[in-house]
Amino acid sequence: MAKKDYKKAPLSKVHLRVLTAIVLGQFTCGFSLGITGGALTNAAKYIQISDMWIGLIGAGGLIGLSSSALIGRLSDKIGRSQLLMSNMYILAILSLLHPLTSSLALTFLIRIGIGLMMAIDYTAGNALLTEWLPKGEDSKRQSHLLIYWVLGFIASYLTGTYLEGYGQHTWQIILATGAIPALLTALFRSFFPLPPSPGWLASKGKIKAANRLIGRILGHKWGISRHFKRSKKQGQVSWTILFSKKYIRSTLVGGSFYACQTFAFFGISIFLPILLQGMNITNPKISGNLYNISMLIGIFWGIYLFNHLSRCFFLISNFLLSAILISVLALLPQSSSLVKIIVFSIFAIVLSSGLVLDYPYPTELFDTKVQASGVGTCITISRIGAAAGTFLLPILTEIGGSNLAMLVCAGVLFAAFIICLFWAPETAPKYQKK
Repeated sequence: MAKKDYKKAPLSKVHLRVLTAIVLGQFTCGFSLGITGGALTNAAKYIQISDMWIGLIGAGGLIGLSSSALIGRLSDKIGRSQLLMSNMYILAILSLLHPLTSSLALTFLIRIGIGLMMAIDYTAGNALLTEWLPKGEDSKRQSHLLIYWVLGFIASYLTGTYLEGYGQHTWQIILATGAIPALLTALFRSFFPLPPSPGWLASKGKIKAANRLIGRILGHKWGISRHFKRSKKQGQVSWTILFSKKYIRSTLVGGSFYACQTFAFFGISIFLPILLQGMNITNPKISGNLYNISMLIGIFWGIYLFNHLSRCFFLISNFLLSAILISVLALLPQSSSLVKIIVFSIFAIVLSSGLVLDYPYPTELFDTKVQASGVGTCITISRIGAAAGTFLLPILTEIGGSNLAMLVCAGVLFAAFIICLFWAPETAPKYQKK
């Protein structure tokens, strides 16, 4: 009897197990990236630390994350679950090394290692999730992952802001707290092991092994679809094809919009305490909490807009409005704290709503033939942009105050507006021209 496509099976325990494991990973990634800002702000109270080292350590995790394209290829070669069963243990161990060294160079290298471990969840985690979840549920649940990432980011801000009492070692303890969510995630994956990906097994020609796996977990009436069986393995596609006439527009738009967005988002969000201090906002703790609440509101607002606007209009309006709002803050430094907080909160809502496009839009820009390579390249470019923003913001703040840092962010966001206005392709089916 012919087996039914396992991607059409109803949600079951295995689906929820995989989803929970990936959700925990996203929370950990958000926490591990965000924790550096609070730690470095605290470190400056006790030790001499230059703006260059603040920028480098802040960008270390993002530099490690820029290996996403290489990690994706490794995941395609050896499988998803093997990497995901170990990376969070390594991330926890690396985080716990922070209190053992006060060397800024070693701290920087540890942050790069942590970024490499996060890259596994960004690539292999997303792949395993979409390859296991039922059709329809996969894209829906993937678009919600950003919520959990932001929750982790907010938790890191609260930790870095309120954790005190360890004197000159407080900043190292703050960095070490990244081990807590990492260890919880690792233990969950150990007690509830992640199954291999049936799609990956089938792509390696192991159709029988994939069907045995599916039958054991979902029931013997489910299996790899006939369509997949009939498909032929594609030859290796050269990376250079992404810069051919056919794909150059998608590559440049996907990489540029993503890099410009993350330049501003990570630069501002990771070093929020420094920025608020430079803006002379009274009670920066309350203002920072309001910013993070606004960021979470923005994610939910972005999910709503994603389902009701065309991709192009969403991108163009988001970048333009974000650039205008951050410019207003930079050009009106004498405004009252209340006005600054209101404008900054609206900016946080608008900028973070655009993050919802980060997962689906690059995927939609490329056809199946080059999709994996195209998306991996866009992610790598985006992390270079994020690392640049994180590295430069404290340096710019030292040179010209928070106003200069915000003006540079505004310029980058406006550049993304121009790029998307003239070149961004429409990918939402219902808005594409017939």
